[in-house]
Amino acid sequence: MQKKAVVLYSGGLDSTTCLAIAKAEGFTPYALSFSYGQRHRHELEVAKRNAGPMGAADHLLVEFDLRKMGGSALTSDIAVPKDGVGDDIPVTYVPARNTIFLSFALGYAETLGAFDIFIGVNALDYSGYPDCRPEFIASFQAMANLATKAGVEGTGKYQIHTPLIDLTKAQIIEKGLSLGVDYAFTHSCYDPAEDGTACGLCDSCRLRLKGFAEAGVTDPIRYVKL
Repeated sequence: MQKKAVVLYSGGLDSTTCLAIAKAEGFTPYALSFSYGQRHRHELEVAKRNAGPMGAADHLLVEFDLRKMGGSALTSDIAVPKDGVGDDIPVTYVPARNTIFLSFALGYAETLGAFDIFIGVNALDYSGYPDCRPEFIASFQAMANLATKAGVEGTGKYQIHTPLIDLTKAQIIEKGLSLGVDYAFTHSCYDPAEDGTACGLCDSCRLRLKGFAEAGVTDPIRYVKL
């Protein structure tokens, strides 16, 4: 019997690759997405359409509203930066987002009887978010095994899988393509047009375009003409 795994799945490039990796490693993936008050729902629409075809046994959408706290260009009326990827933590960082997401994933895993959680964090070609670093993941995993019934009773040990954490964006794309991922069915832009066309200038678009260029592959999604 295949082991179950919860996969954080936004519909973006990294999480889609992560879902494909979990499937390829022999897990039965249970996709988990969040509607948290982000600027747009294009990613979620992509995730809804493609979780099943990507091999997810189920797709759970959890809704809550981080706009009530604000503090990010993705959840507040703050302009999304479009002047290049800098060295400082950008205003697109959502306070504690991955901590919140992983907490939901841990609870979902408990109810499924799963001990494996996949998250597509990356610490190379990324925007410098503090909750994408290996030390954060290691700390959360340690906490997970202290804060759960199975962890305390010793009936299972939770593992947070981060298969993309040491890869460049180009390497992530190459890995996904080798697993049959169609990146036309992904969405990465922080500030797309109303029809979902990517802006091409936000950090996420720039990193994505850089990755495809370095991989020598044409990005199949649509961009606003720059």
